[in-house]
Amino acid sequence: MNQQAQQLYLRTQVSTAAPGELTLLLFNGCIKFMKQAHEALVTKNYNEKNVNIKKAQDIIDELMITLNMDYEISKNLKMLYVFIKEQLFEANFKLNMECLETSISLVTELRDTWVEALKILKNKATVVG
Repeated sequence: MNQQAQQLYLRTQVSTAAPGELTLLLFNGCIKFMKQAHEALVTKNYNEKNVNIKKAQDIIDELMITLNMDYEISKNLKMLYVFIKEQLFEANFKLNMECLETSISLVTELRDTWVEALKILKNKATVVG
């Protein structure tokens, strides 16, 4: 029952989120899966490591798909996402903890920057509205 309640909560959260909040949810999910993969690598649970890294890679793919390539920053972000995916691949197939930690650090930094951008937009909307 608890699992069903969590899934319902997550579906509700995703279906009611604004686009900026959806991106934040993606970043948070990616970080969560990478940290779970990290723990699995530490405990030598290679199947769990593999499952969680693949989930993180799927989220990175989703983030890449949503980029508007009309902007220079999107081109830079795409290159960064490709690099993160390469790092995750190395972490997964070569059991490279450093690559996984690099990915966690980069996505965390992106998420934190996104949070700040959302705050700025919210403050501007409050001032204007």
